[in-house]
Amino acid sequence: MTRREVEDLLKDMESDRIERTISFREDKLGPAVCAFANDLPGFGKAGYLLLGVKDDGRLAGLTIGDTELQKIGDVRQNGNVLPPPQLMVSPVFHFDEGDVVVVKVDPADFPPVRYKGRVYIRVGPRKGVATEQEERRLIEKRIAHARTFDEQPCLQSSMEDLNMEYFKLRYLPTAIDAETLAANHSDSKEQLSSLGFFDLHQNCCTNAGILMFGRAPRAHLHGAYLQYIRFNSNEMDMGALRAEKEFSGALVAVLEQISDFVKVNIIEERTVAKDGFQQEKKVNYPLWALRELAMNAVMHRSYESNAPIYIYHFTDRIEIINPGSLYGEVRPENFPGASDYRNPVLATAMKNLNYVNRFNFGIFNAQKQLAKNGNPPAEFDLSLQTKFKVTIWINQNW
Repeated sequence: MTRREVEDLLKDMESDRIERTISFREDKLGPAVCAFANDLPGFGKAGYLLLGVKDDGRLAGLTIGDTELQKIGDVRQNGNVLPPPQLMVSPVFHFDEGDVVVVKVDPADFPPVRYKGRVYIRVGPRKGVATEQEERRLIEKRIAHARTFDEQPCLQSSMEDLNMEYFKLRYLPTAIDAETLAANHSDSKEQLSSLGFFDLHQNCCTNAGILMFGRAPRAHLHGAYLQYIRFNSNEMDMGALRAEKEFSGALVAVLEQISDFVKVNIIEERTVAKDGFQQEKKVNYPLWALRELAMNAVMHRSYESNAPIYIYHFTDRIEIINPGSLYGEVRPENFPGASDYRNPVLATAMKNLNYVNRFNFGIFNAQKQLAKNGNPPAEFDLSLQTKFKVTIWINQNW
């Protein structure tokens, strides 16, 4: 964005696609970003948040630094706005009357977008929480533009294919705030649809609904499982096969099973002598890093493939191989700095269930935890045409 473009935005006091604020608080930025992303009027164009500008268009005399810019970035990455919006943050523009930053918010491909479980909208000068009817309009827009595999209808499925106890008791309270949930009079199909798990036009579940809450997901999506294989060697020697386990079923339950399995069956501790009488504990793999990389495989894999996720556990390393190469805007030259979502509905669900803490930070944090524990950096094989592979080496002092 150029200085001239910013000056034009500052002069435009009539546009419904511009909001001005002097606040960098998340509870101000989050709802504003959410409202522009939902684009209820259907402009089909970006909205602009002008920071450092008063409601009357005058600059507020602010000095904007790294702390304020970090707060803007957190709006997209901390997972309170779901699905993650597409934002562009301008450089800081310095004027005599003060600094200005512009946040460009593109209309979401997958509305409704929620901030902390609430759907915010903007219609002309009015902004606030969407009514049930307005939320239905957003759902209609999403269905018409569904593009990712998890958003698409799973034809020949029905409500009977879902475990509704999983949805109502384990998931719904994590996805929608309690006040909105108490006031919501939608039926089960509409609730599922508002979160991306049911297609009202086709009267069937979406692929995401089958994956998250399906009674038998593999009956519809044959590769929807994870295969763990452990060897008593550092090679794929079937004569050294030690253990194997398959994880399949509704992801809302399987994710917990995977997390517990990693903690109990893969992570090992040893107490070793250090400097004479002192002792210290050594761990073969840091739990957080291994769990994060396994969850990334579940979130980013291609469910159009009939192949499962494989976790190969060797004596010196663990290899995780999942179907689907790099996706969307992510390329070998910008990995892992760039992010895109092959399965935005699943990504949102995993964030709501706390299996993802912050978007686009998983690999960086995993590498940090590996280094802290004494493990070499994880290695990513980006050359495979149809698969993605990560190798995690054991603690160098194990």
